[in-house]
Amino acid sequence: MTDSTVGNHRSLKGKVAIITGGASGIGEATARLFTQHGTRMVVIADIQDQLGKQVASSIGIDKCSYVHCDVSDEDQVKSTVESTVEKYGQLDIMFSNAGILSSSEQTVLELDILGFDRLFAVNVRGMALCVKHAARAMVERGVSGSIVCTGSVAASHGAKARTDYCMTKHAVLGLVRSASLQLGEHGIRVNSVSPNGLATPLTCRVQGKSVEEVEKVYETFARLKGVLLKVEHVADAVLFLACNEFVSGHDLVVDGVFVPSSSTTTTTTTTT
Repeated sequence: MTDSTVGNHRSLKGKVAIITGGASGIGEATARLFTQHGTRMVVIADIQDQLGKQVASSIGIDKCSYVHCDVSDEDQVKSTVESTVEKYGQLDIMFSNAGILSSSEQTVLELDILGFDRLFAVNVRGMALCVKHAARAMVERGVSGSIVCTGSVAASHGAKARTDYCMTKHAVLGLVRSASLQLGEHGIRVNSVSPNGLATPLTCRVQGKSVEEVEKVYETFARLKGVLLKVEHVADAVLFLACNEFVSGHDLVVDGVFVPSSSTTTTTTTTT
C-alpha cells in the first residue's frame, strides 16, 4: 500500500456514513471496511431488521447503528437522513446500495408489470431518493460529501433476460451522471460502482442455489481467471470512490473484464 493510498483511507477518519442495504452482502462488507478505515459512525439502513441489528452489534454500537428504512418510501429515506444528521451532527457519505432482483428471467415479451413497478420503486426511485436527501443534507451544512450508488455491469450492456433489472441499472447510471454535474458546484461527488455477477445472500436466494453453484455460474462472466468476485472486492471499490477527492461522475466497473456474450441468462449483481 502506498503512502497516498494510506492517506486516502485515513480521510474517512471522523466521517459519518449511511449505507442502505447494509445488513448483508456488499452493504455489510462495506460497513465493516468503512469502520476499519476510521469512520466515526456507519448507519446501516435496511428492511432486514434482525440481520441489520446483528451486523451493527458485531461491528460495535459505538461505531455502527441500525435503522429500518424502505428506500422506496420517501418519508423513511428523509427520516433516516435527518435522524443521522441530528444524532451525529453530519453526513459525509451516502452509499446508496439497496436493491432487489427480478423474480424471474423474463424477456420483454413476458414482462410482469407489477414486478416491474416494484423493481423500479426500489432500484430507481429508492436510489434517487437517497441521492436527493443525502445531497440536501450535505448542501445545507456545506459538506463536501461523497455519494456512491450501486450499479451493475448490466448498466453498460443489454441482456437476453431480466429486462426490467437491466433497465433499472441503466437508470442508475443516468442518475449518477446527472447528479454529479448538478452537485459538483457544491463540492459533492457522485459516482457508481458496477460489479459483475457475484454470490450474495440475495442472489443465492433468488436463484435457489448455493454459494458455490452461483459462483460457478458467474465465473464464466469474466475473462480474468483465477479470482472469484467477492463482496470485499466491491467494498474496496466503494472505499476508493468515497475517499478520492477528485473522482466524480465515474462508473467504476468491478467486472474482471466482463464477457457480454455470457448475458444469456442471469447477467445481474445484487446489492444486499
